[in-house]
Amino acid sequence: MKLYQTKNSVLLETNDHFYLINENWDILINQDHLYQLLSEIPRQHSKGLEKKLVDQLLEKELLPPVGQQEVWAAGVTYQRGKEARMEESDDAGGADFYDKVYHAERPELFFKSMPHRLVGHDQEVYIRRDSSWNVPEPELTLFVNRLGNIAGYTIGNDMSSRSIEGENPLYLPQAKVYEKSASLGPCLFIPSTVIHPDTMIQMSIRRAGKEVFNESVSINKMKRTHKELASFLFKECDFPVGVFLMTGTCIVPPAGFTLQTDDLVDIRIDPIGLLSNRVAYKPPRK
Repeated sequence: MKLYQTKNSVLLETNDHFYLINENWDILINQDHLYQLLSEIPRQHSKGLEKKLVDQLLEKELLPPVGQQEVWAAGVTYQRGKEARMEESDDAGGADFYDKVYHAERPELFFKSMPHRLVGHDQEVYIRRDSSWNVPEPELTLFVNRLGNIAGYTIGNDMSSRSIEGENPLYLPQAKVYEKSASLGPCLFIPSTVIHPDTMIQMSIRRAGKEVFNESVSINKMKRTHKELASFLFKECDFPVGVFLMTGTCIVPPAGFTLQTDDLVDIRIDPIGLLSNRVAYKPPRK
């Protein structure tokens, strides 16, 4: 099942039918036994919404699947991600840090975004003007409810300024946290059980209509488990309306590749869907 947040309502998609839910997003997604609760909704409606109305809502009113939740991220959870971090920070002498955290008991977790700084499907993401090396990072993203249970999944794009982080690991917040540096969507996927370990993440980047990058990887390449990451996040933090947790990336464009304005980044994770974002600079202050 999939939940879509729109400007004025919540849409449930199940078995190729759509239903309107007049419920507060934050309250709804934090309900105990969410999958079972949503399974009852089709029985309460004689029929689903008309396709024309659904298309209009998803094309014109779709929002990121986030209410008041914070967005956090995990780093160095894949071998390829570790190698990329070591590569970018080698000149600054920080490579050993990433090797150590990859093998450590405690994972790397960092704050990524408040809701007002993130965007959704078909919206712009920003790259930093003061960075010479900017990349997208496609990540399976967990929704962990107020009780610390993984209740759903979405697609995340953890935009990263690799030249800034590579200059000094202490610059991580500046490399990761800025306006429109995170994208989530298009929906919140709620399966009956945990997501399949062979689920594939695929990312393509198009520039001037031509594909300049395309790669895919299975989430079973991750070193750490989803429950492990969520448990560390909840050790000393409370999240009254739940939290979104990006789980790291294994897809890294090659050294020398950097995003440009008007690039189109498409991230697909079936069965969640497609998250598409165009790249831009933050407009200068007037």
